[in-house]
Amino acid sequence: MKNNLKAMRGERGWSQGELAARLQVSRQTVNAIENGRYDPSLPLAFTIARVLGHRIEEIFQE
Repeated sequence: MKNNLKAMRGERGWSQGELAARLQVSRQTVNAIENGRYDPSLPLAFTIARVLGHRIEEIFQE
């Protein structure tokens, strides 16, 4: 699954650690999602969308 997480995080000037803190996950989890090594659970995907202020479909694509 492709995603725009890194770009959207960058638009806000957040580090992976800052985003991880907002999502209550590890920095390694954010890194794995950004690099396509891990697909987030549906609840985490909703949290990511809420924190970034975007729809899930804008962040994640098949």
